[in-house]
Amino acid sequence: MNQQDGNYKVLNRIDSPSDLKRLSLKELEILAEEIRQEIVITVAERGGHLAPNLGAVELTLALHYVFDAPKDKIIWDVGHQSYAHKLVTGRRERFHTLRTYGGISGFPKRHESPYDTFDTGHSSTSISAGLGISTAKAHKGEKAKVIAVIGDGAMTAGMAFEALNQAGHMEKDLIVVLNDNEMSISPNVGALSSFLSRRITGKRFQTFKKEMENFLKSLPGVGENIVSVLKKSEDSFITFFTPGMLFEALKFKYIGPINGHKLDQLIRTFKNIQHLEGPVLVHTLTVKGRGYRPAEEKPSKFHGVGCFDISSGAPVKSEGPCPPSYTEVFGDTVVELGEKDHRILAITAAMPEGTGLIKFAERFPGRFFDVGIAEQHAVTFAAGLAVEGFRPVVAIYSTFLQRAYDQVIHDVCLQNLPVVFAIDRGGIVGEDGPTHHGHFDLSYLRTLPNMILMAPRDENELRHMLYTALKQDCPVAIRYPRGRGRGVELDEEFREIPIGKAEIMRQGSDILILAVGSMVWPSVDAAQELAREGVETCVINCRFVKPLDPEIAGMAGSIGRVLVVEENMRQGGFGGAVLELLSDSGLHGIKVRRLGLPDKFIEHGAVALLREKYGLDPKGIIREAKALLRDEPES
Repeated sequence: MNQQDGNYKVLNRIDSPSDLKRLSLKELEILAEEIRQEIVITVAERGGHLAPNLGAVELTLALHYVFDAPKDKIIWDVGHQSYAHKLVTGRRERFHTLRTYGGISGFPKRHESPYDTFDTGHSSTSISAGLGISTAKAHKGEKAKVIAVIGDGAMTAGMAFEALNQAGHMEKDLIVVLNDNEMSISPNVGALSSFLSRRITGKRFQTFKKEMENFLKSLPGVGENIVSVLKKSEDSFITFFTPGMLFEALKFKYIGPINGHKLDQLIRTFKNIQHLEGPVLVHTLTVKGRGYRPAEEKPSKFHGVGCFDISSGAPVKSEGPCPPSYTEVFGDTVVELGEKDHRILAITAAMPEGTGLIKFAERFPGRFFDVGIAEQHAVTFAAGLAVEGFRPVVAIYSTFLQRAYDQVIHDVCLQNLPVVFAIDRGGIVGEDGPTHHGHFDLSYLRTLPNMILMAPRDENELRHMLYTALKQDCPVAIRYPRGRGRGVELDEEFREIPIGKAEIMRQGSDILILAVGSMVWPSVDAAQELAREGVETCVINCRFVKPLDPEIAGMAGSIGRVLVVEENMRQGGFGGAVLELLSDSGLHGIKVRRLGLPDKFIEHGAVALLREKYGLDPKGIIREAKALLRDEPES
């Protein structure tokens, strides 16, 4: 990694995949190294998904070298491995804008390039999408190959197997490339991961295969015939002893495993299968973090990273004292509570580090469950644990809980089971953009019978909310934001919060601000500024989106002007709940404005920048409060 930034012999000549096809194998190998260099330089400055992208460079080059994109359709599952793809499909000169506001996305986006076949960000969708595209092309009489590139972690999700099952049944043309690096974000778990293990590949397997051939040949009279039959159908032997057995059972032609970093092997393999009809699965073996030693040694740490120092791999530290993140506080708190209550069990869907449960896993390995990329299963698994008297805590990102919405309704809420959902990354999450923002959860959870839904104003209140949630005999969801806390002092003793009880943060008679979660302290800051201008503002930390404190209605009726502030969609969100409360209380003539996110998917960019753009900061709250005082209609 000593190439000068931007001074590339081959990469600077690549403006489209057609340019790849004119390169020699040696030039392709140089290009692979230059792409890795550019990815490391850019991610060190911008943050992003480093390790998975470094592992997929040769695979990307081979696909674009052999196939004819965008006529042939390449779909990147999740999108964590699409950086090399972006670099060779006309976005090289804009690559330095990766994940910045107004710059290129960190994920495939159809509006960004005709080479991006399908928008991705959540795992395990590529095979379903690919089968749909292949079927559509067949109906239109179009000849084109469709290639779905999926990781071994994403392959553990049920949706992937639903798609494989239908693809095999339909016998449509579809190429599935299994990018097997034995990791998704954290090391893979489960029987499938073991089945895909490389322990039977490489030198040991080849030795075993040769010994088996020699043994069969030694059988008098029949041995040579058996070996001859096997060699006529080489895959008969291979698939009997490899994961191919599984995919062959699903009616896929299985090829592999092959070295995913050997360009000559990859190119030869893709050329060989280019004219095959029906479903084909190519199993490639890659190394996550390939070419950058810190990422190779700690791939989970470098899966998704912030800015870091290239020479050491160490994160770039912020100036001044750094408060703990909400994730860290949650992780410490669940361990602390777990020490006192053996009924507490913790569940994650392939993200022990990302959700903060890694400490619980280390402290209570028998009470921690990583179910892999299987959010639906995680929720129903938790329901089963709750039926038997345990108190499961399902730690999950807001955007990923969407994948298990039916299970939350049918398996948890319908049975009124005491499952606690620790919902991380609620609200705006920043540079990962619209596939990862968690700004729907207040809307999709508050409508569910039996569900208690709360959001802490800071990291200290998060601790008390988790303590409170584990004392309830019903489903409870706690929604908290990404990033650092406010830096408040953490209470040593836990305190149970009365269910549905709001907290008055500041008294005032001119306007009432009802805030929840991450918007409470910005509302307090706004009220202090308004006070300097002579506006006395009452600020309420509502704490609960469901149930709402009925005393809020009385306060609203007394003051007459209400501003509701939430980091969630306005449609169906906390503001809607307040309007329902006021209506049900028979209150009329109260002036209400709702400040939240608009009816759109929010673009990628820094959290602070996006909050400012959409008015979810003290300045925006002041602006809305003044509009309310002027009786301007809600925009």
